[in-house]
Amino acid sequence: MTPLTVRRWAWIHKWSSLVCTIFMLLLCLTGLPLIFHHQIDELLGNEIVAPEMAPGTPKANLDAVIAAGLALYPGMVMQYMSQEADNDRIWHLTIGKDRLDPGFKSIAVDARTARVIQENKFEGTFMNVMLRLHADLYAGLYGMLFLGFMGVLLLVALVSGTVLYAPFMRKLDFGTVRRGRASRLKWLDLHNLLGIVTLAWALVVGATGVINTWADLLLKYWQNDQLAEMIAPYRQLPPPATLGPLQPGVDASLQLEPGMQVGFIAWPGTAFSSPHHYGVFMHGKEPLTARLYKPVLVDAVTGKVTDSRDLPWYLTGLLISQPLHFGDYGGVWMQVWWALFDIATIVVLGSGLYLWLKRPGGAGRQRQGDAAVAAGAP
Repeated sequence: MTPLTVRRWAWIHKWSSLVCTIFMLLLCLTGLPLIFHHQIDELLGNEIVAPEMAPGTPKANLDAVIAAGLALYPGMVMQYMSQEADNDRIWHLTIGKDRLDPGFKSIAVDARTARVIQENKFEGTFMNVMLRLHADLYAGLYGMLFLGFMGVLLLVALVSGTVLYAPFMRKLDFGTVRRGRASRLKWLDLHNLLGIVTLAWALVVGATGVINTWADLLLKYWQNDQLAEMIAPYRQLPPPATLGPLQPGVDASLQLEPGMQVGFIAWPGTAFSSPHHYGVFMHGKEPLTARLYKPVLVDAVTGKVTDSRDLPWYLTGLLISQPLHFGDYGGVWMQVWWALFDIATIVVLGSGLYLWLKRPGGAGRQRQGDAAVAAGAP
Protein backbone atom coordinates (compact mmCIF):
# COMPACT_ATOMS: atom_id res chain seq x y z
CA MET A 1 0.00 0.00 0.00
CA THR A 2 1.53 3.32 -1.06
CA PRO A 3 1.86 6.21 1.42
CA LEU A 4 -0.71 8.18 -0.61
CA THR A 5 -3.24 5.32 -0.38
CA VAL A 6 -2.60 5.02 3.36
CA ARG A 7 -3.25 8.74 3.82
CA ARG A 8 -6.51 8.52 1.89
CA TRP A 9 -7.75 5.62 4.00
CA ALA A 10 -6.57 7.43 7.13
CA TRP A 11 -8.58 10.51 6.14
CA ILE A 12 -11.69 8.38 5.59
CA HIS A 13 -11.21 6.62 8.91
CA LYS A 14 -10.53 9.79 10.83
CA TRP A 15 -13.55 11.75 9.71
CA SER A 16 -16.04 8.89 9.64
CA SER A 17 -14.94 8.06 13.20
CA LEU A 18 -15.02 11.63 14.48
CA VAL A 19 -18.52 12.35 13.16
CA CYS A 20 -20.12 9.25 14.64
CA THR A 21 -18.09 8.67 17.83
CA ILE A 22 -20.25 10.63 20.29
CA PHE A 23 -23.45 9.01 19.03
CA MET A 24 -21.86 5.55 19.01
CA LEU A 25 -20.78 6.08 22.61
CA LEU A 26 -24.36 6.97 23.48
CA LEU A 27 -25.66 3.86 21.72
CA CYS A 28 -23.12 1.61 23.45
CA LEU A 29 -23.92 3.07 26.87
CA THR A 30 -27.69 2.81 26.42
CA GLY A 31 -27.39 -0.57 24.73
CA LEU A 32 -25.56 -2.12 27.68
CA PRO A 33 -28.58 -2.24 30.03
CA LEU A 34 -30.85 -3.19 27.12
CA ILE A 35 -28.85 -6.41 26.68
CA PHE A 36 -30.05 -7.44 30.15
CA HIS A 37 -33.50 -5.86 29.99
CA HIS A 38 -35.30 -8.98 31.27
CA GLN A 39 -32.99 -9.32 34.26
CA ILE A 40 -33.12 -5.59 35.05
CA ASP A 41 -36.91 -5.51 34.86
CA GLU A 42 -37.05 -8.46 37.24
CA LEU A 43 -34.58 -6.79 39.63
CA LEU A 44 -36.57 -3.53 39.60
CA GLY A 45 -39.84 -5.37 40.15
CA ASN A 46 -41.18 -4.50 36.70
CA GLU A 47 -41.40 -8.11 35.46
CA ILE A 48 -45.03 -9.24 35.08
CA VAL A 49 -45.68 -12.59 36.73
CA ALA A 50 -48.81 -14.68 36.26
CA PRO A 51 -50.15 -16.74 39.18
CA GLU A 52 -49.00 -20.36 39.31
CA MET A 53 -51.58 -22.89 38.15
CA ALA A 54 -51.63 -26.58 37.36
CA PRO A 55 -49.95 -27.48 34.06
CA GLY A 56 -52.44 -27.83 31.25
CA THR A 57 -54.89 -25.30 32.69
CA PRO A 58 -57.13 -24.38 29.75
CA LYS A 59 -56.98 -20.91 28.24
CA ALA A 60 -59.84 -18.47 28.65
CA ASN A 61 -61.90 -17.30 25.69
CA LEU A 62 -60.08 -14.42 24.02
CA ASP A 63 -63.20 -12.26 23.99
CA ALA A 64 -63.40 -12.63 27.78
CA VAL A 65 -59.73 -11.56 28.05
CA ILE A 66 -60.51 -8.48 25.93
CA ALA A 67 -63.60 -7.62 27.99
CA ALA A 68 -61.54 -7.73 31.20
CA GLY A 69 -59.06 -5.20 29.83
CA LEU A 70 -61.64 -2.86 28.36
CA ALA A 71 -63.56 -2.84 31.66
CA LEU A 72 -60.74 -0.76 33.15
CA TYR A 73 -61.29 1.99 30.56
CA PRO A 74 -64.90 2.12 29.39
CA GLY A 75 -65.27 3.92 26.06
CA MET A 76 -61.83 2.96 24.81
CA VAL A 77 -61.21 0.44 22.01
CA MET A 78 -58.77 -2.37 21.34
CA GLN A 79 -55.70 -1.74 19.19
CA TYR A 80 -53.52 -4.81 19.69
CA MET A 81 -52.98 -7.80 21.91
CA SER A 82 -49.81 -9.88 22.12
CA GLN A 83 -48.01 -12.57 24.07
CA GLU A 84 -44.34 -13.47 24.39
CA ALA A 85 -43.08 -16.54 22.58
CA ASP A 86 -41.96 -18.19 25.84
CA ASN A 87 -44.91 -17.10 27.99
CA ASP A 88 -48.42 -17.90 26.80
CA ARG A 89 -49.90 -17.32 30.27
CA ILE A 90 -50.22 -13.56 29.80
CA TRP A 91 -51.91 -11.46 27.16
CA HIS A 92 -50.75 -7.86 26.81
CA LEU A 93 -53.60 -5.65 25.65
CA THR A 94 -53.11 -2.24 24.03
CA ILE A 95 -56.19 0.01 24.13
CA GLY A 96 -56.73 3.64 23.18
CA LYS A 97 -59.34 6.32 22.54
CA ASP A 98 -59.34 5.21 18.91
CA ARG A 99 -57.50 2.63 16.81
CA LEU A 100 -54.50 4.89 16.17
CA ASP A 101 -54.32 6.71 19.53
CA PRO A 102 -50.61 7.08 20.44
CA GLY A 103 -51.52 7.64 24.09
CA PHE A 104 -52.50 4.02 24.55
CA LYS A 105 -52.84 2.02 27.75
CA SER A 106 -51.15 -1.36 28.16
CA ILE A 107 -52.80 -3.99 30.37
CA ALA A 108 -51.61 -7.48 31.29
CA VAL A 109 -54.39 -10.07 31.56
CA ASP A 110 -54.09 -13.69 32.68
CA ALA A 111 -54.66 -15.88 29.61
CA ARG A 112 -56.21 -18.66 31.72
CA THR A 113 -58.56 -16.79 34.04
CA ALA A 114 -59.21 -13.61 32.01
CA ARG A 115 -58.37 -11.57 35.12
CA VAL A 116 -56.35 -8.38 34.97
CA ILE A 117 -52.88 -8.82 36.46
CA GLN A 118 -51.72 -5.22 36.27
CA GLU A 119 -51.56 -2.14 34.08
CA ASN A 120 -48.15 -1.87 32.47
CA LYS A 121 -46.15 1.30 33.05
CA PHE A 122 -43.50 2.06 30.44
CA GLU A 123 -43.19 5.82 30.07
CA GLY A 124 -40.56 7.32 32.33
CA THR A 125 -39.12 3.99 33.49
CA PHE A 126 -35.36 3.49 33.31
CA MET A 127 -35.56 0.86 30.58
CA ASN A 128 -37.99 2.93 28.52
CA VAL A 129 -35.63 5.94 28.64
CA MET A 130 -32.71 3.75 27.59
CA LEU A 131 -34.74 2.25 24.75
CA ARG A 132 -35.96 5.60 23.41
CA LEU A 133 -32.47 7.10 23.48
CA HIS A 134 -31.06 4.01 21.80
CA ALA A 135 -33.78 3.71 19.16
CA ASP A 136 -34.58 7.25 18.05
CA LEU A 137 -33.20 9.89 20.49
CA TYR A 138 -36.85 10.79 21.26
CA ALA A 139 -37.12 12.13 17.69
CA GLY A 140 -39.27 9.45 16.04
CA LEU A 141 -38.56 8.44 12.46
CA TYR A 142 -36.10 11.30 11.89
CA GLY A 143 -34.11 10.23 14.94
CA MET A 144 -34.04 6.62 13.72
CA LEU A 145 -32.82 7.63 10.27
CA PHE A 146 -30.18 9.93 11.77
CA LEU A 147 -28.85 7.11 13.95
CA GLY A 148 -28.93 4.87 10.89
CA PHE A 149 -26.66 7.31 9.08
CA MET A 150 -24.32 7.34 12.08
CA GLY A 151 -24.32 3.54 11.87
CA VAL A 152 -23.28 3.70 8.22
CA LEU A 153 -20.39 5.98 9.19
CA LEU A 154 -19.41 3.46 11.87
CA LEU A 155 -19.26 0.70 9.24
CA VAL A 156 -17.10 2.93 7.04
CA ALA A 157 -14.79 3.58 10.02
CA LEU A 158 -14.56 -0.15 10.75
CA VAL A 159 -13.69 -1.07 7.17
CA SER A 160 -11.15 1.75 6.79
CA GLY A 161 -9.60 0.94 10.16
CA THR A 162 -9.21 -2.70 9.10
CA VAL A 163 -7.45 -1.65 5.90
CA LEU A 164 -5.05 0.51 7.91
CA TYR A 165 -4.41 -2.17 10.53
CA ALA A 166 -2.29 -4.32 8.19
CA PRO A 167 0.51 -1.78 7.53
CA PHE A 168 0.55 -0.84 11.22
CA MET A 169 1.07 -4.44 12.37
CA ARG A 170 3.78 -5.18 9.81
CA LYS A 171 6.52 -4.39 12.36
CA LEU A 172 4.68 -5.40 15.55
CA ASP A 173 3.55 -8.69 17.03
CA PHE A 174 -0.17 -9.13 17.45
CA GLY A 175 -1.34 -7.85 20.81
CA THR A 176 1.63 -5.53 21.37
CA VAL A 177 0.90 -2.57 23.65
CA ARG A 178 3.98 -0.38 24.07
CA ARG A 179 3.56 0.62 27.71
CA GLY A 180 7.04 2.03 28.20
CA ARG A 181 6.60 4.73 25.59
CA ALA A 182 4.47 7.87 25.47
CA SER A 183 0.93 7.63 26.85
CA ARG A 184 -0.57 8.45 23.46
CA LEU A 185 1.35 5.59 21.82
CA LYS A 186 0.12 3.16 24.48
CA TRP A 187 -3.49 4.21 23.84
CA LEU A 188 -2.89 3.99 20.09
CA ASP A 189 -1.81 0.34 20.47
CA LEU A 190 -4.75 -0.41 22.76
CA HIS A 191 -7.16 1.31 20.36
CA ASN A 192 -5.97 -0.84 17.47
CA LEU A 193 -5.83 -4.07 19.47
CA LEU A 194 -9.36 -3.79 20.85
CA GLY A 195 -10.58 -2.51 17.51
CA ILE A 196 -9.43 -5.61 15.63
CA VAL A 197 -10.60 -7.98 18.40
CA THR A 198 -14.10 -6.53 18.40
CA LEU A 199 -14.25 -6.04 14.62
CA ALA A 200 -16.58 -8.93 13.75
CA TRP A 201 -18.94 -8.12 16.63
CA ALA A 202 -18.99 -4.41 15.78
CA LEU A 203 -19.75 -5.17 12.12
CA VAL A 204 -22.65 -7.45 13.07
CA VAL A 205 -24.13 -5.08 15.66
CA GLY A 206 -23.52 -2.02 13.49
CA ALA A 207 -25.11 -3.59 10.41
CA THR A 208 -28.13 -4.93 12.32
CA GLY A 209 -28.51 -1.57 14.02
CA VAL A 210 -28.65 0.18 10.66
CA ILE A 211 -31.27 -2.31 9.46
CA ASN A 212 -33.36 -1.72 12.58
CA THR A 213 -33.47 2.02 11.89
CA TRP A 214 -35.26 1.24 8.62
CA ALA A 215 -38.07 -0.63 10.44
CA ASP A 216 -40.76 2.03 9.96
CA LEU A 217 -39.92 2.51 6.28
CA LEU A 218 -39.90 -1.24 5.60
CA LEU A 219 -43.25 -1.68 7.35
CA LYS A 220 -44.80 1.15 5.37
CA TYR A 221 -43.53 -0.39 2.14
CA TRP A 222 -45.03 -3.75 3.12
CA GLN A 223 -48.34 -2.10 3.96
CA ASN A 224 -48.45 -0.38 0.57
CA ASP A 225 -47.32 -3.50 -1.27
CA GLN A 226 -48.30 -6.93 0.02
CA LEU A 227 -50.86 -5.90 2.62
CA ALA A 228 -52.60 -3.77 -0.01
CA GLU A 229 -52.82 -6.86 -2.26
CA MET A 230 -54.21 -8.97 0.57
CA ILE A 231 -57.06 -6.55 1.32
CA ALA A 232 -57.77 -5.56 -2.31
CA PRO A 233 -61.17 -7.40 -2.49
CA TYR A 234 -62.45 -5.25 0.40
CA ARG A 235 -61.17 -1.92 -0.90
CA GLN A 236 -64.50 -0.61 -2.13
CA LEU A 237 -66.57 -1.89 0.80
CA PRO A 238 -67.58 0.33 3.73
CA PRO A 239 -66.09 -0.56 7.12
CA PRO A 240 -68.33 -2.87 9.19
CA ALA A 241 -70.59 -1.20 11.72
CA THR A 242 -69.86 -3.83 14.35
CA LEU A 243 -67.11 -6.40 14.74
CA GLY A 244 -67.64 -10.09 15.30
CA PRO A 245 -65.98 -12.06 18.12
CA LEU A 246 -62.24 -12.65 17.91
CA GLN A 247 -62.00 -16.24 19.13
CA PRO A 248 -63.43 -17.91 15.97
CA GLY A 249 -60.93 -16.03 13.79
CA VAL A 250 -58.00 -17.07 15.97
CA ASP A 251 -59.21 -20.69 15.96
CA ALA A 252 -59.37 -20.57 12.16
CA SER A 253 -55.83 -19.15 12.03
CA LEU A 254 -54.51 -21.94 14.26
CA GLN A 255 -56.19 -24.53 12.04
CA LEU A 256 -54.55 -22.95 9.00
CA GLU A 257 -51.10 -22.97 10.65
CA PRO A 258 -51.20 -25.87 13.16
CA GLY A 259 -47.45 -25.78 13.84
CA MET A 260 -47.47 -22.13 14.85
CA GLN A 261 -48.81 -19.98 17.69
CA VAL A 262 -50.29 -16.51 17.93
CA GLY A 263 -47.76 -13.73 18.47
CA PHE A 264 -49.93 -10.65 18.24
CA ILE A 265 -53.28 -9.53 16.90
CA ALA A 266 -54.08 -6.22 15.23
CA TRP A 267 -57.60 -4.80 15.25
CA PRO A 268 -59.38 -3.42 12.17
CA GLY A 269 -58.26 0.13 11.43
CA THR A 270 -54.77 -0.22 12.92
CA ALA A 271 -51.50 -0.09 10.98
CA PHE A 272 -51.17 -3.88 10.70
CA SER A 273 -54.61 -4.73 9.36
CA SER A 274 -57.40 -3.18 7.31
CA PRO A 275 -60.74 -1.64 8.32
CA HIS A 276 -62.29 -5.07 7.60
CA HIS A 277 -59.85 -7.53 9.16
CA TYR A 278 -58.27 -8.81 12.29
CA GLY A 279 -54.57 -9.25 11.58
CA VAL A 280 -53.48 -12.43 13.34
CA PHE A 281 -49.69 -12.72 13.26
CA MET A 282 -48.41 -16.25 13.81
CA HIS A 283 -44.88 -17.42 14.59
CA GLY A 284 -43.03 -20.69 15.05
CA LYS A 285 -42.02 -22.36 18.29
CA GLU A 286 -38.28 -22.80 17.76
CA PRO A 287 -35.72 -20.13 18.83
CA LEU A 288 -35.32 -18.84 15.25
CA THR A 289 -38.86 -19.31 13.91
CA ALA A 290 -40.27 -17.68 17.04
CA ARG A 291 -38.89 -14.40 15.65
CA LEU A 292 -40.53 -14.80 12.23
CA TYR A 293 -44.16 -13.82 11.80
CA LYS A 294 -46.73 -14.93 9.26
CA PRO A 295 -49.77 -12.64 8.85
CA VAL A 296 -53.23 -14.20 8.62
CA LEU A 297 -56.08 -11.87 7.70
CA VAL A 298 -59.43 -12.77 9.26
CA ASP A 299 -62.73 -11.19 8.23
CA ALA A 300 -63.72 -9.14 11.29
CA VAL A 301 -67.42 -9.95 10.82
CA THR A 302 -67.48 -13.61 9.73
CA GLY A 303 -64.30 -14.83 11.45
CA LYS A 304 -63.13 -16.56 8.27
CA VAL A 305 -59.54 -16.46 6.97
CA THR A 306 -59.35 -14.39 3.79
CA ASP A 307 -55.60 -14.44 3.06
CA SER A 308 -52.26 -15.51 4.46
CA ARG A 309 -48.72 -15.34 3.10
CA ASP A 310 -45.13 -15.35 4.25
CA LEU A 311 -43.44 -12.05 4.96
CA PRO A 312 -41.12 -10.74 2.22
CA TRP A 313 -37.37 -11.11 2.52
CA TYR A 314 -36.79 -7.56 3.74
CA LEU A 315 -39.08 -7.97 6.77
CA THR A 316 -37.64 -11.41 7.45
CA GLY A 317 -34.18 -9.83 7.53
CA LEU A 318 -35.46 -7.12 9.87
CA LEU A 319 -36.99 -9.61 12.29
CA ILE A 320 -33.83 -11.73 12.36
CA SER A 321 -31.59 -8.70 12.89
CA GLN A 322 -33.49 -7.32 15.90
CA PRO A 323 -32.65 -10.06 18.46
CA LEU A 324 -29.15 -10.49 16.98
CA HIS A 325 -28.51 -6.80 17.66
CA PHE A 326 -29.10 -7.28 21.41
CA GLY A 327 -27.75 -10.84 21.74
CA ASP A 328 -31.14 -12.40 22.44
CA TYR A 329 -30.55 -15.71 20.63
CA GLY A 330 -28.20 -17.65 22.91
CA GLY A 331 -29.39 -17.12 26.47
CA VAL A 332 -27.51 -15.43 29.29
CA TRP A 333 -24.01 -16.41 28.10
CA MET A 334 -24.52 -14.71 24.77
CA GLN A 335 -25.76 -11.65 26.67
CA VAL A 336 -22.56 -11.68 28.73
CA TRP A 337 -20.39 -11.86 25.60
CA TRP A 338 -22.42 -9.07 24.01
CA ALA A 339 -21.88 -6.93 27.11
CA LEU A 340 -18.11 -7.58 27.16
CA PHE A 341 -17.79 -6.65 23.50
CA ASP A 342 -19.94 -3.57 24.14
CA ILE A 343 -17.62 -2.43 26.94
CA ALA A 344 -14.55 -3.07 24.77
CA THR A 345 -16.12 -0.98 21.99
CA ILE A 346 -16.69 1.86 24.46
CA VAL A 347 -12.94 1.76 25.17
CA VAL A 348 -12.18 1.78 21.43
CA LEU A 349 -14.42 4.79 20.87
CA GLY A 350 -13.14 6.63 23.93
CA SER A 351 -9.50 5.98 23.06
CA GLY A 352 -10.06 7.16 19.49
CA LEU A 353 -11.52 10.41 20.81
CA TYR A 354 -8.60 10.75 23.24
CA LEU A 355 -6.07 10.23 20.42
CA TRP A 356 -7.73 12.98 18.39
CA LEU A 357 -7.85 15.45 21.27
CA LYS A 358 -4.25 14.70 22.24
CA ARG A 359 -2.89 14.70 18.69
CA PRO A 360 0.67 16.03 18.61
CA GLY A 361 1.64 19.46 17.27
CA GLY A 362 4.79 21.36 16.43
CA ALA A 363 7.95 19.58 15.31
CA GLY A 364 6.88 16.18 16.59
CA ARG A 365 3.59 16.18 14.75
CA GLN A 366 4.80 14.58 11.53
CA ARG A 367 6.71 11.71 13.17
CA GLN A 368 3.94 10.71 15.59
CA GLY A 369 1.29 11.57 13.03
CA ASP A 370 2.78 8.99 10.65
CA ALA A 371 2.32 6.31 13.32
CA ALA A 372 -1.29 7.36 13.78
CA VAL A 373 -1.89 7.30 10.01
CA ALA A 374 -0.43 3.82 9.71
CA ALA A 375 -2.60 2.62 12.59
CA GLY A 376 -5.70 4.30 11.27
CA ALA A 377 -6.37 6.22 14.47
CA PRO A 378 -8.28 9.50 14.27
